[in-house]
Amino acid sequence: MRRRTVWVVAGGVALAWGEWLNWRWSRTLVGNRGGVSEAVVVLGYRNPRATANLINRWRVRAGLRSIAADSARNTRVIFSGGATTGGAAEAQLMADYAKSVRTFDGTVLLEDQSGTTWENITNVAPLLEDADRIKIVSQPAHALKARAYLRRQRPDLADRLVRADDYHLGEWLIAKPLLALYGLWTLRRFRADERRTCL
Repeated sequence: MRRRTVWVVAGGVALAWGEWLNWRWSRTLVGNRGGVSEAVVVLGYRNPRATANLINRWRVRAGLRSIAADSARNTRVIFSGGATTGGAAEAQLMADYAKSVRTFDGTVLLEDQSGTTWENITNVAPLLEDADRIKIVSQPAHALKARAYLRRQRPDLADRLVRADDYHLGEWLIAKPLLALYGLWTLRRFRADERRTCL
């Protein structure tokens, strides 16, 4: 009985830790900038199938719920990701899912040449020039990595970053400790000022 209690407590601590770290990352390198127009950048995940996979479907849903209600008419959703596995481009698969399944009828732009997160940011930057607010959507650690890359490549655009709606309490709950571990590994080379929290 005592061993079971230890496992339950350890599991609860791991879940809480994963939840907290993902919450923190979702609020890092963002501000509270206002404005009329916004760009929601949805980053793709490798997708060998002919339709959007589980992760890309979730990212599309998170991207669409990130559209501010008062800016819906002035929002463009940019799907970013090339054909990293030899099939269709991630951007195209996500756009197809957004339109056919999620019935999204807003403005959609595709960036279908990038194969890495650095390339995602390099290639979408020209599409962000006239946006007052910029939201980058992915799992929180990956989105933070992309925001840090935008800050390195285009600090003028990075000043327009605001929080996307890609973190919800309890969402991906069981996976969050693993996502947190992976996030710590992928963010290990970033400077402390690129990991600071801006609320």
